[in-house]
Amino acid sequence: MRHIHVIGIGAGNPDHASIQAVEAMRSTDVFFVLDKGEDKAELLAVRQELCDRHLDPGAYRWVEVADPPRDRAPADYDAEVRRWHAARADALGAVFAQELDDGGTGAFLVWGDPSLYDSTLRILEDLHERGAVAFTHDVIPGVTSIAALAAAHRIPLHRVGESMLITTGRRLAADDGWPETAANAIVMLDADCSFRHLDPTGIEIWWGAYLGTPMERLASGPLAETGPEIVRTRAAARAEHGWIMDIYLLRRSPR
Repeated sequence: MRHIHVIGIGAGNPDHASIQAVEAMRSTDVFFVLDKGEDKAELLAVRQELCDRHLDPGAYRWVEVADPPRDRAPADYDAEVRRWHAARADALGAVFAQELDDGGTGAFLVWGDPSLYDSTLRILEDLHERGAVAFTHDVIPGVTSIAALAAAHRIPLHRVGESMLITTGRRLAADDGWPETAANAIVMLDADCSFRHLDPTGIEIWWGAYLGTPMERLASGPLAETGPEIVRTRAAARAEHGWIMDIYLLRRSPR
């Protein structure tokens, strides 16, 4: 029976990998990675650095899988994501059968933690349900970008007893995307800096990009003052590197 490790590797610092993650990596024959093109070469380089640090050369190999194309501005977002995930499952099922022998162990090195805004577990569940390729899998938790953001800014994520919302830029931009009942909001996957559409009065922001890497960028302060700075910094960083992963915390003043 083939076995797949889904390994959370943290937000970008190779030191984020836990002992459990390293032990799973050492049992891996093949690391699978969805190839997102030349602009994401640095993301593969971080994974390679992690393996170089902890594994013996020649003890494993990489298999890159072309990531299926995706409409970034679909009329029906949920339907497009389902179609994209199904296409990813098709591609991964084929390479499991071709590249991983019965009894072999494969792995995905997942940014942050596999439970948070990552499709790997959903795709593997889809493959299980199809039954075309038999395999088992386990999950090794990782340091989330949320934890990395708080550590980088040296802050707690909320004041005493307060609630916190974890959401996306798309949801934040929707009506009541940040309900009054949540004093704090963590926002992920926000390519459009959706905080620009909020009334900034009484709101503070803590922002971070490329967390845990030498490219790390941070900004914090009142949203009215810091928001425009973040928009400029983010655009410049994305133009320089061809990609960006960022996250931010919003906090309302106590009432």
